[in-house]
Amino acid sequence: MPAPGSDFGGLVRAWRDRLSPADAGFPVTPGRRAPGLRREELAQLAGLSVDYVLRLEQGRARNPSPQVVGALARALQLSRAERDRLHVSAGLLPPQDGTVGTHVPPGVQRLVARLGDFPIGVFAADWTLVWWNATWAALTGDPALVPAAERNLARALFGRGLAHAAVARVRSERGQDAFEASIVADLKDAVSRYPADARLERLVRELRDASGEFAARWSEPSAPARHTTDRKTIRHPEVGDIALDCDVLVVPGADLRVVTYTAAVGSPDESKLALLRVTGPAPPPSRSPSPGLTPGRAHPA
Repeated sequence: MPAPGSDFGGLVRAWRDRLSPADAGFPVTPGRRAPGLRREELAQLAGLSVDYVLRLEQGRARNPSPQVVGALARALQLSRAERDRLHVSAGLLPPQDGTVGTHVPPGVQRLVARLGDFPIGVFAADWTLVWWNATWAALTGDPALVPAAERNLARALFGRGLAHAAVARVRSERGQDAFEASIVADLKDAVSRYPADARLERLVRELRDASGEFAARWSEPSAPARHTTDRKTIRHPEVGDIALDCDVLVVPGADLRVVTYTAAVGSPDESKLALLRVTGPAPPPSRSPSPGLTPGRAHPA
């Protein structure tokens, strides 16, 4: 595998210039000079500091991690072929077939970027959060302040990591037992479809070792999960309880789950969501953000 060089920074710059701000969810204002995304906008989308993106583009930052390259590929809305090229230019092997995918197709990103009034999170087949919008961060807290390894719903449910506090504020109308059972069933299904995924195998092993509740659910025979519309109440630290309809939409061919929260037009809950869009992310837990991450608005993982 070749060592990373200036080609990586050149590709990032070229693809940043190519991407329309509107397609990335940014308003296009009169007098805007940048042909595509500004550097600070890319940094925001990728969950990186502006200085780090600058150093990557200038070739002064070497050896970006697979997580950083993957975040940039999603933020730049690259095709699979372009994503693989970006990995190779960074001296990394592209994501392998037969493993849980975290690539969000450009069309899906353009669609959810235009639905910014609603909280939207995109999850991989193992329930790892890979993309979210600013309204999602305002409702649940900014996932960019959580280490990437902890942005997994199963780990948040059955572990006691930084993301657990956010999940604990959510109450399902179907009941916690049904919700947890559906997540475990989803993980079982993912393991059956991705038997060679070492990261997925490690996640399940760690949860079985750390949580007796998860281990017990894992040992039970379970039918395939059936996700239906749910009614959830989120206890927000600033605006109080918000009751929202939660839907899980599956992306055919990409094995992704798009989770959306909506409220009826004119309802008090819609008014609370509108307020959150103005006030921004919920206050984070008392812990410093991961190195290189920019606190504030939401970023794709």
